[in-house]
Amino acid sequence: MADKPRNYLDEYKIKQDPYDCGLADDLWDFEQFKEKFKIIIIRHENSEIEFDMIGCHPSIANAFRRIMLSEVPSMAIEKVYIFNNTSIIQDEVLAHRLGLIPLKADPRLFEYKSEDNEDGTEHDTLEFELKVKCTKRKDIKDSSNFDTIYKNHKIYSGQIKWLPKGKQASIYNENSVGPIHDDILISQMRPGHEFDLKLLAVKGIGKDHAKFSPVATVYYRLLPEIKLNREISGKEAFLLQKCFSPGVIGIDDNDCAYVKDARYDACSRNVYRYPQLADSVTMSRIRDHYIFNIESVGAMNPEVIFIEAVKILKKKCRKFIEEIQAN
Repeated sequence: MADKPRNYLDEYKIKQDPYDCGLADDLWDFEQFKEKFKIIIIRHENSEIEFDMIGCHPSIANAFRRIMLSEVPSMAIEKVYIFNNTSIIQDEVLAHRLGLIPLKADPRLFEYKSEDNEDGTEHDTLEFELKVKCTKRKDIKDSSNFDTIYKNHKIYSGQIKWLPKGKQASIYNENSVGPIHDDILISQMRPGHEFDLKLLAVKGIGKDHAKFSPVATVYYRLLPEIKLNREISGKEAFLLQKCFSPGVIGIDDNDCAYVKDARYDACSRNVYRYPQLADSVTMSRIRDHYIFNIESVGAMNPEVIFIEAVKILKKKCRKFIEEIQAN
């Protein structure tokens, strides 16, 4: 009787650590996960946050990234009614440009718009208008600066005016629902060019269109791990320092190299260019330690976007469990 073929995948699963990034889903222990999992905030600014997510499977980290990009909702201009456009910008290009202007409106305060109501309601739609006309100033004669001799030579997002629907004026103000940045250039005009537009903003998700994505970027990387295999000093220490990003390799008082902070390593492999240093360093990644960076467009703070992503993933899990139990 022939021997049974070896299943290398099964052997790999048995040997694999449950927190390693291999195919060890069947060995995953929820209690151990709760003990090991943690989030450490490293840097937090107005629209950016950097934090470490430690002790989770890569599928969970990637799920958060994808949800923040494509499933956390935001408000954006969806429809543009063009009553007059005599500029050189085509209607469809103008509408696309306006749709990409980020809005301050908090999507959690609005409902998803129903397809039955074209104009929307005060609960699901924000209405704006852009009425501007470029004219030549009669009081300016000797100037070659278009901004000086023309009025409304450049049209910016700050010129978009909010038109409250229903009781919206008593709940919101223009500073809380209008464009996040007032200096986004929409068009350059000449005398005779005119805009007469009505804009409708609704709630949506990035899966439908990128303009609804609440983040400018969200990404993660594994924490680098750098080990020195031997003592490196003198000229070799300074050469080793130059092989890595600033702040990764330090030099002590005895001119010996040491790993100062591997976090700032940019995956450089320059050290292998030098035969005398190639065997002195071992570089790897900690496979369950993720460095997350989230940059918000501005409507919601980055930490709020992450919390919303957690809620969405939680809701998906509950729905999945209910479907399993129902069958």
